[in-house]
Amino acid sequence: MKRNPQDGERLRPVDLARAHGLSTQAIRNYEAAGILPGAERTAHGYRTYTPLHAQALRAFLALIPGHGHQAATSIMQAVNRGATEDALRLVDESHAQLLDDRRTLQAVEAALRDLDPVPRERGDTFVGPLARRLDIRPATLRKWERAGLVQPRRDPHTDYRVYRAADVRDALLVHQLRRGGYRLEQIAPLIAQVRSAGGVAPVESMLRDWQARLAARSRAMLTGAAALDAYLGCRPAPPADGPGDHATASSAAAPIRS
Repeated sequence: MKRNPQDGERLRPVDLARAHGLSTQAIRNYEAAGILPGAERTAHGYRTYTPLHAQALRAFLALIPGHGHQAATSIMQAVNRGATEDALRLVDESHAQLLDDRRTLQAVEAALRDLDPVPRERGDTFVGPLARRLDIRPATLRKWERAGLVQPRRDPHTDYRVYRAADVRDALLVHQLRRGGYRLEQIAPLIAQVRSAGGVAPVESMLRDWQARLAARSRAMLTGAAALDAYLGCRPAPPADGPGDHATASSAAAPIRS
């Protein structure tokens, strides 16, 4: 029979906190948020934790680097309310996002390969069609323009913004780098260098850094998965329903007809 970690050693909030360099208030906050299972109380009202809580804390802290604080919180909350399938779906969603980020990086690399030379075709477009192509708001393109990331000309008759082939290229590159997590102030000098150099050399180090961050996140997800699996293995199994339990419950809930 699997031993229930709740029946073992009793731990104080400070015991959990010290093991990870946290404050006791952080431990209480994690419990209140549902990241840790509810603690028992002594006769004097003090919280007492168990090795199960320690394992939950290890799992949560291990999940953060790969999944982020919000997703790690949601995963632990789902596990602690007994919704393991929901927790696993959240894990899967993070992996899907990581895969999407890898595809984004590949798209950036492909976009950069096409930067030089700029296509000779006219390629003029306006703010609305370009925004739809990038699936962003026109206001975002105007924000990029104020930051110097795109430089559309103005039609002398209508004063509409006109994006030439080079402007579309810059917008595509900005869009991809924004999806990669780069801030506008980081992208601005890159775009300026690409314009002046007419090549992709200025961004090669950024792409290597992006690739390294994706690899580190992937490894962190493996570490988080191991810790979460260990926590799931420590949790007591839910009571199994007998073959007639659901039917009995349904019958008990049904109104009695005379």
